[in-house]
Amino acid sequence: MKIAKSNISEISDALLSGSVGIMPSDTVYGLFAMAMNSKSVERIYSIKKRDLDKPFIVLISDISDLELFGIKAFDYQSRFVNKYWPGPLSLIFDCKNPEFEYLHRGTNSLAIRMPKDDWLLNILRKTGPLVAPSANLQDSPTVKNIGEAIEIFDDAVDFYVDGGEIVGEPSTLAKFNGDKLEILRLGQLKIEYP
Repeated sequence: MKIAKSNISEISDALLSGSVGIMPSDTVYGLFAMAMNSKSVERIYSIKKRDLDKPFIVLISDISDLELFGIKAFDYQSRFVNKYWPGPLSLIFDCKNPEFEYLHRGTNSLAIRMPKDDWLLNILRKTGPLVAPSANLQDSPTVKNIGEAIEIFDDAVDFYVDGGEIVGEPSTLAKFNGDKLEILRLGQLKIEYP
């Protein structure tokens, strides 16, 4: 286990090699791993003791990253994307590709978000999409600092990035219901129905 500072290249290289780390996001501390690395994704399920049928949110650095998952945004979806991204809104898109079953866990959909944080976006530009569930055990509070994270996870993760104290709310989670947006979890973004 090591505590990194915020060296983007070092962090990106670790993630690209399959490592799992705890880092700050623009909302809360998260457990980060490459979305395209199924072994790293499965490792986070084990570390978090998370129900295997609950998919993780995927972070991207650019709207074009949706295409990596075979997702093409409809016009009404693009309106929301352009209005609220980057920011704390996770949007659920259909993703029926069996190649990504390890991500969508049989739901045939993915929750995707573009964070509003230049440091994190720079990492995402180097690594590609990352899964980033909150840094906690299932049904437990999210850690607020690295000390709490180390106490809970210790050597179960490969590295830690200290972002100071973070007392934040998770992203707002929403899905498209036709051309309307349905809020599933109200978080940091207090969105109004269109």
